[in-house]
Amino acid sequence: QAQLAESGGGSVHPGGSLRLSCAASSRTFSSSAMGWFRQAPGKERECVAAIGRSVLSTYYADSVKGRFIISRDDAKNTVYLQMNSLKPEDTAVYYCAAKPTGYSNDVYYRDWEYVNWGQGTQVTVSP
Repeated sequence: QAQLAESGGGSVHPGGSLRLSCAASSRTFSSSAMGWFRQAPGKERECVAAIGRSVLSTYYADSVKGRFIISRDDAKNTVYLQMNSLKPEDTAVYYCAAKPTGYSNDVYYRDWEYVNWGQGTQVTVSP
């Protein structure tokens, strides 16, 4: 199974930006759909962005559309989440997840569909 390691979290002021990275150890990365999820205290885990094998297949939660951008670099086995115009409500632990999909180009946004998970990275947005 792939091991996933997130990085790039931290504390920013509202309106700031962060870029999260998730490095995968598996050679199956290029045939995996990837997702970024977040979980705030007392709230359910939610998918904020997901990407299929093709960079043209993406999903964004309504709450982050126009502010977050998911991308992937298969040569580096890495998926990114560029977060702009951050708001206090974006504060959460962010997790990346992987789902091997073979030749499918589908994108997935339900957490139960994902097989491998990283340990998470904290993002805090406060004045």
